[in-house]
Amino acid sequence: MPGVLRSPHDREIVALALPALGALAAEPLYLLVDTAIVGHLGTRELAALALAASVLGVVTALCNFLAYGTTAQVARLSGAGEGDRAREIAAQAFWLSLGLGLLVALAVIALADPLVALLGGEGETADLAARYLRLSAIGLPAALLALGGQGFLRGVADLRTPLVILGVANLVNAILEVVLVYGLDTGLDGSALGTVVAQAGMGVAFAVLLLRGGGPGVSRRPRPDLLRPLLRMGGDIVVRTAALLGAFVLASAVVARAGEPSLAAHQIAFQLFVFLALTLDALAIAGQVLVGRRLGARDAAGAAAVGRRLVVLSAALGVAVALLLLAGRSLIPQAFTGDDAVLERAGALWPLFALLLPLGAVTFAFDGILIGAGDTRFLAGAMVLALLAFAPVALLALHRGWGVVGVWAGLNWLIVVRAASTGWRFRSGRWAVVGAR
Repeated sequence: MPGVLRSPHDREIVALALPALGALAAEPLYLLVDTAIVGHLGTRELAALALAASVLGVVTALCNFLAYGTTAQVARLSGAGEGDRAREIAAQAFWLSLGLGLLVALAVIALADPLVALLGGEGETADLAARYLRLSAIGLPAALLALGGQGFLRGVADLRTPLVILGVANLVNAILEVVLVYGLDTGLDGSALGTVVAQAGMGVAFAVLLLRGGGPGVSRRPRPDLLRPLLRMGGDIVVRTAALLGAFVLASAVVARAGEPSLAAHQIAFQLFVFLALTLDALAIAGQVLVGRRLGARDAAGAAAVGRRLVVLSAALGVAVALLLLAGRSLIPQAFTGDDAVLERAGALWPLFALLLPLGAVTFAFDGILIGAGDTRFLAGAMVLALLAFAPVALLALHRGWGVVGVWAGLNWLIVVRAASTGWRFRSGRWAVVGAR
């Protein structure tokens, strides 16, 4: 029983997870500030922001491999005592983040109009959204440098510095947007430019951290032999993320055909799930760091022990959140809507939403363990398998008229498949490859 209630790994896990949670909350905080400020400009401006934010959100999600891949390699090298080699990986993360950021920025600027049209934007709203995208794209290189910088600092078990940098950037963003939008009357352009300036400062701070330190023999030039592992892991994580986003897009597309009340109820539950997943993902990030460092130190047994404890803590937290959601089944949706039809649909899907949290928590824990071990190719395959398992259920929900309840049952099935495949991999021990490389 004591092993269930407490563990010698708990203090270490929590010490990493808490600052990770704060840093994870920074990205949605940007959008929350933008939404609050732009919302007072008018409905058209708010709709334009929603379209542009959808594109920027997908771009950021697909580039999160810059953080995860860097964390895995740096943590392993740090655990092996190869600090200078870890610094060289940090420099490669800088070049990769900067180069990719410039390419993505140019692509978003060039494709802003068709991207907005693809999302259904029309007329003046589409024009505003495309303009916001082009202005926001200027900050993408800095935003991607922040991802690479966070990955490096996580790998050396420094999660407080990213929290401070991101916190200051959010404060600067809020002040600049108020001054530009209201003080100088720059409208939606001011919102975009305020965020760009805040991101620029954040990017410079992370760039300095990526390039400083190390012995005299540490190379800070681009090196193909060091970039290749980052790109390989990055490709795997992009496939994993794209498959997950594909499942969410398919879910929304099916629910949209079930009527507006179902779509509104789905949006409430899904956005709450994304918010709650931040807490669970913070534990997974702690797992990435601790597992990578122990494997680098050739302590496979220690990595497995940390992994098992991480799964227990994640499951317990997931169950606690699920119970709170069930207790608030009739009250929580009312904070978002007073429409009886929407509330009825929310009540119907709510038990499935609550069930998703314990399942999701365990899955996130396994993801963190395997990313920390660098076992990203398996993760990519597991997520594609889960998407292939979910798609037939979603399409059946559309064909049979199961509506939003059928879609959320399918999302639970997706998580079951992910948990089963990643759990099997964890139990097999084949992920626990020790050593610096």
